[in-house]
Amino acid sequence: MFLSTHEKQLDAKRRLLVPQDFRAAALAPHPGVEPFEGLYCFAAINAACLECGGGAFFAMYRDVIDEYPPMSPTRTAMQRRFYASMHRLSFDTAGRITLPEKLCEQFGLSGDVVIAGLGESFQIWGPAAYAAYAVEQDKLVEAAFARREGQI
Repeated sequence: MFLSTHEKQLDAKRRLLVPQDFRAAALAPHPGVEPFEGLYCFAAINAACLECGGGAFFAMYRDVIDEYPPMSPTRTAMQRRFYASMHRLSFDTAGRITLPEKLCEQFGLSGDVVIAGLGESFQIWGPAAYAAYAVEQDKLVEAAFARREGQI
């Protein structure tokens, strides 16, 4: 699993040192997913950041797509959104990945970045964007726990 939050630095070539425990989680074998020494990465669906993960992450999206009949408009849209925009980012010998220039520009990623673990995946954020997002997410969590307490 991808756990914890890390602050890292993107170098001038857009290389990012992925934390060792994240590399280990990404490299864990997953049934039906071709193993490789790296990560799957694309623009997150519901946040202004990159989302990355290993075989389990890829399989999760593949399984969602496979729920729809072949050639259906929704399946085709999902295939385009996930497969056509997904990047396979290989680890170099130092454990770094090189982020695609287009995605770095889209999310303003340069210099300092935040890597936030989400269990099956992790996200890469600009620090200011992550701080604002974390405040929003904390409010959702607080509201969910307040509702839960009211039910007990």
